[in-house]
Amino acid sequence: MKEFLAIATLMFWPVIPIFWIPLHFSIGLFRRLGIFTYIVPGLAWFPVAYFIWTYRDFLLKIAINFPLYVNIAGLILLISGTILHIWTIKLLGFGTIIGLPEVFPEIKNKIINKGPFSIVRHPTYLAHTLMFSGVFLFTGFLSVGLVALLDFFAVNLIIIPLEEKEMLERFGNVYKEYCKKVSSRFIPWLFNP
Repeated sequence: MKEFLAIATLMFWPVIPIFWIPLHFSIGLFRRLGIFTYIVPGLAWFPVAYFIWTYRDFLLKIAINFPLYVNIAGLILLISGTILHIWTIKLLGFGTIIGLPEVFPEIKNKIINKGPFSIVRHPTYLAHTLMFSGVFLFTGFLSVGLVALLDFFAVNLIIIPLEEKEMLERFGNVYKEYCKKVSSRFIPWLFNP
């Protein structure tokens, strides 16, 4: 079970660099691509996922034998992150989670400021970090730990700043006011300018 969870995590994480980073770097391009925005990353993701599956034995070769209490903490983080992610999907809607408002500007949505969005501005990314960290602590596979770190830095240094710039362009002063009310970008109760 631990191997399956680790390899599934490794296989599905590339969606972030293949889809979300390019989308936020080049929204204009993806708006011109329209529905093909979702086909191109899918075609790019498939060979990456296949490569990861093919070399799974190598990727899962190094594991840390964490004590049981660390494994339990990892499972708690994984479950907490999954619950948080489901909650954010419910609040945002599936279309927003997959980036439809970014790709199709005619799709209007609004800023969500309730639930976890009243505490941090990006609870979906926080959920990812909790899940990836949880999988690492539960399974002990070093490759998953590296992906958890890579995801944390990619989200905080690239995706969130680009997404906030796009949100500011889309929502203007409404988004500025939301940012004043919810000062934490990612970690609850920690100011992240």
